[in-house]
Amino acid sequence: MAARSKARKRALDILYASDMRGESPNDALDRAIADGEIPTNPYTVTLVRGVVEHQERIDELLSEYSEGWTLARMPAVDRNVLRLGLFELLYADDVPDAVAVSEAMALVRDLSTDESPQFVNGVLGNLMRKKSEL
Repeated sequence: MAARSKARKRALDILYASDMRGESPNDALDRAIADGEIPTNPYTVTLVRGVVEHQERIDELLSEYSEGWTLARMPAVDRNVLRLGLFELLYADDVPDAVAVSEAMALVRDLSTDESPQFVNGVLGNLMRKKSEL
């Protein structure tokens, strides 16, 4: 697994755990670092902090483009993978859009429901096509 793929998986672990605990992802990241679980790839920190910094806009867009699904109704893994993917689409200039979408799909393919890859691909693909309007 490539270094950035591992960083995405670790960022997802932190975002998911904080979501389940109802805590700030920054607090979860800070606690992991304090407990000696320092992410080996600084991109993990970039992803977690970036999602937090832009979460209001990210969640607004996901709510708008997730036809028939509220964020609360989505499986927690899907919700957080979508946040990561959309962060990379909109704010990570060094990540090609297609890579952001395919990496998000890989995460849900491995960690979520059978329907999740199609759902994540649909939402992020639609956002990717409309990126210039966002």
